[in-house]
Amino acid sequence: MRAFAHLLDRLSLTSSRNAKLTLIRDFLATTPDPDRGWALAALTGELSFSAAKPAFIRKAVEARMDPQLFAWSYDYVGDLAETVALVWPAKPGANREPELSEVVDALRGASRAEVQRLIETWLDALGADGRWALLKLMTGGLRVGVSSRLAKQACADFGQVAVGEIEEIWHALEPPYGDLFAWLEGRSERPSPDAPGRFRPVMLAQAIDEAVDFAKLDPADYAAEWKWDGIRVQAVSERGERRLYTRTGDDISAAFPDVVAALGFDGALDGELLVMRDGQVAPFGDLQQRLNRKTIDAKLMVAYPAAIRAYDILLDGEADLRALPFAERRKRLEAFVAAAASPRLDLSPVQPFETWDELAALRAAPPDGDPRIAEGLMLKRWDSVYEPGRPKGPWFKWKRDPHLIDAVLMYAQRGHGKRSSFYSDYTFGVWREDEAGDRSLTPVGKAYFGFTDEELKLIDKFVRDHTVERFGPVRSVQADLEFGLVFEVAFEGLQRSTRHKSGVAMRFPRIHRIRWDKPSREADELATLERMLD
Repeated sequence: MRAFAHLLDRLSLTSSRNAKLTLIRDFLATTPDPDRGWALAALTGELSFSAAKPAFIRKAVEARMDPQLFAWSYDYVGDLAETVALVWPAKPGANREPELSEVVDALRGASRAEVQRLIETWLDALGADGRWALLKLMTGGLRVGVSSRLAKQACADFGQVAVGEIEEIWHALEPPYGDLFAWLEGRSERPSPDAPGRFRPVMLAQAIDEAVDFAKLDPADYAAEWKWDGIRVQAVSERGERRLYTRTGDDISAAFPDVVAALGFDGALDGELLVMRDGQVAPFGDLQQRLNRKTIDAKLMVAYPAAIRAYDILLDGEADLRALPFAERRKRLEAFVAAAASPRLDLSPVQPFETWDELAALRAAPPDGDPRIAEGLMLKRWDSVYEPGRPKGPWFKWKRDPHLIDAVLMYAQRGHGKRSSFYSDYTFGVWREDEAGDRSLTPVGKAYFGFTDEELKLIDKFVRDHTVERFGPVRSVQADLEFGLVFEVAFEGLQRSTRHKSGVAMRFPRIHRIRWDKPSREADELATLERMLD
């Protein structure tokens, strides 16, 4: 347990992606099985304990100290695990420190009645860092700036293989990943990826630079589609297993049972999850009503009927189509969607054009005359294979609205009046690259409206759960390349400013929407704002 606690502590204290990779890789190299496997499962979000609830932790600490004092401490610190780790009044004569595998085995088999006793025994035996790591492990909220993708990349570095190879087999693996480490250390063959309903790593697009890229590209080489304003998903129905994944591989099937039930085909599709009524796409705000829910009720499904607009096919029956050129995959996709004949599935149409000027005119005329349902256009080379990651050149995205950017929440401050108990004033930033190639966030604006009261409660909870520093009434929120809350920010104008560190100032910025689904590293860069100025 001590090595795992040390790892979490070091990870929480560095924002450098390369440093985090090194820490995890070295931990995997020096920690024996099964502890390293359980640690990897915790880092990737694959480890949970149904009997271990935060309420048991609170009950345990309130049995040891004055509940009011604990409540005040918790309100000040803002994090349950950190508060308990600091204030826990340990009893002398405690048992030895438990191993990580010991804790996992005990919690997986414990009843709810046994959990509180286990918690007290372990907290007595551990120091503050160990208590913090234990409680983070139990509640499933490590919050150390490590995404599932980063942890997999560390595994790839450890075994000197491509991260795509690990992502291909990930959903066929089970913690504590003995077969994975045996392969990475050269002691066995690569585990089989043949798991029905598994996720396939997605292909991503680059933002197009109109002034540079169009001069080098031939429009005849590219297909154009609308960039629909939903969330990207992968719909898989394979040998009886049906799954709906986000582009980062998170399983959201439970939140969209109506869509999953309609996957009456054998294959895997890449597409956009949208709310659709009578074949018409609804604004993103309608889809937001169903996002970030573990379960969904019939009333919401009727009010916000979700469907998939497909734009690529990865698997047709048992045939893996990713190595085929896009032109061939598109023909297969058209036939596949027609054969499926599902009311929850349709086809994203290709938009004809012959010149870049024609494409620009198309981009300025949103589908159905509604600028809320499409962010812009996607360009895909007809000869492009489906390659995981973000290869340079095959796919581009060309957003329609130049006054929308994706930024990362950096700081939050309490509001006034009826909002005085909420963190409702938000400072956000975009990525800036220094001469050494390192990326860091630089603040570009502040907003305090554009969200509903329900969304305010969710953001407030996010701020409290992910505070890393305090400056009087201001909280600094965890925000780095691997973790952060992305806002889509709308603004009326942009000007140069010597008063702001970024060199730019926004006019009338407001939160356009909350991008719970978007990784922080994919937020916009300062160079994007500078091009807008030009």
